[in-house]
Amino acid sequence: MAERQQKQAGGSVVVAAVLMACAGGCSGTGAALDDARSADPVGTLRRAADTLVDAGSSKARTSMEMATGGTRVTIRGEGVYDYRERLGRLRVLLPQEPAGTSEHRPITELLAPGALFMKNRGAGVPADKWVRVDTTALSDGNLVTGGATDPLAAAEVLRGTRTATYVGATELAGTEVRHYRGTADLAAAARSAEANKGVLAAAAKGFATAAVPFDVYLDDQGRIRKIRHRFSFVNGGQPGTVAVASTTLLYDFGVPADVRLPAARDIYAGKIAEG
Repeated sequence: MAERQQKQAGGSVVVAAVLMACAGGCSGTGAALDDARSADPVGTLRRAADTLVDAGSSKARTSMEMATGGTRVTIRGEGVYDYRERLGRLRVLLPQEPAGTSEHRPITELLAPGALFMKNRGAGVPADKWVRVDTTALSDGNLVTGGATDPLAAAEVLRGTRTATYVGATELAGTEVRHYRGTADLAAAARSAEANKGVLAAAAKGFATAAVPFDVYLDDQGRIRKIRHRFSFVNGGQPGTVAVASTTLLYDFGVPADVRLPAARDIYAGKIAEG
């Protein structure tokens, strides 16, 4: 999907609270905490993006899986995100060619509100240049196109949560988390978004359905540790829809995340080759 065409660019674009032990042996405390967490799951999830902003920054790992034409591919990414500045940097690794004979160079992606910058794009782009894409002009708002969902945009999808249930407490990478499952509406998310209004509005119109099923895991501070969305979009003129599962893992909150966007002179203005 990181190789999908983007018209205006002229070519293809590519996470339970820690249960507190009762020092005095009060056996009812754990149940009371669970009751509090499950009382308003919709409200809790709609505030998740704000909690990330309060956290400041984190590392991120992404995975995007899609199945089309009998083939399943996975695109992986890793990097950092500054939630206050609304900027991120990911190193995205595309899958091998089907024959396994050709490996793609990792693509560096810079994420910003309304824009995606890519380096090592290939297809005729000079090695020292960046490609800039207006993500509000993409039919999916770049929730899928870049091969990774912007972590803050992924969180802001939850602003449109319509239904949600508290599944229960579990553990994720050594951290106790609480698991929620529900469905968000992209149009509602766009209306409530702060950093990604245009992106989510584009996705609400461009996806096969604005309803997005999700599973999300929050830590004891309400921060997203893992979130998994299931998107559905129309594959150009092809019949049927393509199902995409996008997973984002967030960890090491508060790490340095110095993300700088390229200067205008470093952005490629020429035509991007097909393929």
